[in-house]
Amino acid sequence: MTPTRTTPTQTTPTRTTPSSLALDRALAPVESETFLAEHWERSPLVVPRSEEGRFDDLLSVRDVERLITETGIRTPGFRVVKAGATVSGYTTDLSWRPEPFTGVADVRRVLAEFEAGATIVLQGLHHNWLPLARYCRHLEAFLSHPAQANAYYAPRGSQGLPVHHDTHEVISLQVAGEKRWLVYEPVLELPLKNQRYRSALGAPGKPVLDVTLRAGDTMYLPRGWLHQALTSGSDSLHVTVGVNVRRWIDEARAELDAQEQQLAFRETIDGDEPPDLPALDAHAVRRRARERFVRSRRPILDGQLSELRALEELTVETELERRDTVIADLHGTRLLFEGRELSFPERLAAELEFLLTTEEPFRATDVPGSLDAAGRLVLLRRLVREGFLRRTGSAASAP
Repeated sequence: MTPTRTTPTQTTPTRTTPSSLALDRALAPVESETFLAEHWERSPLVVPRSEEGRFDDLLSVRDVERLITETGIRTPGFRVVKAGATVSGYTTDLSWRPEPFTGVADVRRVLAEFEAGATIVLQGLHHNWLPLARYCRHLEAFLSHPAQANAYYAPRGSQGLPVHHDTHEVISLQVAGEKRWLVYEPVLELPLKNQRYRSALGAPGKPVLDVTLRAGDTMYLPRGWLHQALTSGSDSLHVTVGVNVRRWIDEARAELDAQEQQLAFRETIDGDEPPDLPALDAHAVRRRARERFVRSRRPILDGQLSELRALEELTVETELERRDTVIADLHGTRLLFEGRELSFPERLAAELEFLLTTEEPFRATDVPGSLDAAGRLVLLRRLVREGFLRRTGSAASAP
């Protein structure tokens, strides 16, 4: 018999306030609420603007050229692809002691492949390119799902990838040039991460969208919608932001995995009756998923060395702010963010609530609670050291 499990009463945590500004920037003039109600996981959306330069601050053509030709970029930070052909031999190893630098871009070869019609793909830019790291983090804060960013720089008259579907939600930002997209109905709706497109699933039908995106335009594709992209008479740069949603099946598997501690689930199937499968409680599922999400966000610590060097100069008059890339939850006086769990005395509840929810710069004298000036400085210095706070004016411009 499977023991009955009791779930302790959970209080609702205080959360950092999400903003829709990042999603609005991609979708405007379409409102985020309309998009989520009518298109998210349902149907494609194209937002034409022809607004050259709209996304240049996230990643420009000059940025791509610099990354490829000036930085010694290494795989898997980039790759070179061409529809219907295998592209290889575009990296080299650089001698160094004690270990060589491997997978470094062979710039001459990469440029030759680009001129011959291959597409340069910059991968994982949410990890190594601050403007897109910040943009993805702001999307994550609003959507509560992880986001990633790749960029595709394709020469005129080329095709980078054949018909395929993605297993995440796709927001495509056309940065420069033009790109023609052919979009087809799904042959597998809302595919899981391991359900990549293959011809055995079925051939695409007639295109339901045949659209050319120009600089400043946006296109959203739900996961599973087949598509291919072609350039026109100009080179094209677009950024693909992928949103990796957490699904009910993921949570069901996690719940079942947790049953390995229950003896009944470890017994042979030769018994008369199987143990009862765990039921999914929507509130508990969302709470656990949220906590995993908050814990798993990689810190974005631009300028942190300067913040640490300035700690001793911090006074009650120093203007501070919460980093706008922090996604945090406060459970009583237990603060969770970016892989950190900080526990504080219960008497600091008012101070922590203020620091988590304020949207404006502040000074130590503005912080409510029972701490004296010296105590407030100790708290604020710790949170600067942890990367939760920073001095006002030292942050990068928000995308």
